Amino acid sequence: MTEKPTVLFVCVHNAGRSQMAAGYMTALSQGAVEVLSAGSEPKDQINPVAVAAMAEDGIDIAANVPKILTTEAVKDSDVVITMGCGDTCPIFPGKRYEDWELDDPAGQSIEDVRPIRDEIKARIEALLAEILPATV
Repeated sequence: MTEKPTVLFVCVHNAGRSQMAAGYMTALSQGAVEVLSAGSEPKDQINPVAVAAMAEDGIDIAANVPKILTTEAVKDSDVVITMGCGDTCPIFPGKRYEDWELDDPAGQSIEDVRPIRDEIKARIEALLAEILPATV
């Protein structure tokens, strides 16, 4: 892994789970991680309920825009986290891949999205503890 690791979050629409994960990784890593997110079939905009749920925790993802998954994004990443995109994510040797099974926030109420958000935050905190060297 490079000195500043790159983490790519991928879900189908790049409008909910992957955007929330990228928001947490950006905020919690404080610039120590290069963060990318993409989708195999990106929507036109971020899920407004995901935006609201993240805002409740002080993270603004409202200006984010869903992006298409590219082979280059995967090649440029040290860690690739998929969230329901299945086999559409290309596999390259030497990369760390994880598939996070998380409910899709699409069409759900904010009450239903909060537990998804909290699970994503916990997974981001655990991932950060693994990929960033401890500071003394």
